[in-house]
Amino acid sequence: MNKLPKIIFGTSSLGNLFVELDNATKCQLVKAAIDNSPEQIIFDSAGKYGAGLALESLAGCLAELAVAPGKIKISNKLGWKRVPLTTDEPTFEPDAWINLKHDAVQDISYQGILDCYQQGNELLSPYSADIVSVHDPDEYLAAAADESDLERRKADVLGAYKALQMLRDSGQVESIGVGAKDVSVIDFISEHVQLDWAMFACSLTPYTHKKSTLDLLVKLGRQGVTVINSAVFNAGFLLGSDNLDYKKVSRQTHPAQFAWRDKFNQLCDEFQIHPAQACVQFSFLFKQVQSIALNSSSAKRIKSNIMLTEAEIPMQFWQAMADQGLIDQQVFAYI
Repeated sequence: MNKLPKIIFGTSSLGNLFVELDNATKCQLVKAAIDNSPEQIIFDSAGKYGAGLALESLAGCLAELAVAPGKIKISNKLGWKRVPLTTDEPTFEPDAWINLKHDAVQDISYQGILDCYQQGNELLSPYSADIVSVHDPDEYLAAAADESDLERRKADVLGAYKALQMLRDSGQVESIGVGAKDVSVIDFISEHVQLDWAMFACSLTPYTHKKSTLDLLVKLGRQGVTVINSAVFNAGFLLGSDNLDYKKVSRQTHPAQFAWRDKFNQLCDEFQIHPAQACVQFSFLFKQVQSIALNSSSAKRIKSNIMLTEAEIPMQFWQAMADQGLIDQQVFAYI
């Protein structure tokens, strides 16, 4: 696939994730991304985001801004379909999405993915998805009730990728990929499918970088697969929140993690580096990583997010991180 920009803009906030944004604010987010991007602009969305609301809002804002369809690219993670809302609250991901008018159901299969692709393009019209993937196949596999159910679900996932390959081979999309928090599932899929890209989540950060993840980077590089890194702040924890990989934590329940963060912040202060810069630039230590995906609910933060991708971090900082046990010494064998 063509070289990706250093930053890909997430759109979960357009689907009312945790807070309901008004249309003007959503369009300000989209405009800020376009105005501050000197190169190709890619928006990453999904049918799951607000039960299709993010796709709908993105298209509406692009149209309001008079952006020609060929000027931007849209990545749509497939596997969830919009359905009528028949309960007081949506049944998927309770308490995450605010004031939705629709529900969503999961459908990971050959036909299900084609249905999701078609519905996604209807919601995006007159725009369409150029980049597609299966949304969180790791979570789908992890929900298996037993071994036979796991095998059935694996067949579903591979069937979904046959659909994606058909879309790519017929020229309807330009690239196919996979995104997952459990990167072993990316490894599994890459054994069966020639991927164009893979998105890691919560697994390649200064805090989290297992040897198996680093080995997978090398493997994907040999296969010609571009890597996009997401959740580079471990869902906000590395920047000071009490969410670690989307789970609530405290100093009482996770003292080691907070001690790591305290030492990390102290070292950043010594080198006059913002922790966000270190988290983003850790991704780019690895030649296989071309882009990071960042989401924001504030238009003012869009420009600063872009600037994070241009920050320069001295190698002495990473060596000091290793010397203090904050990153594994093995990292240097992979960069």
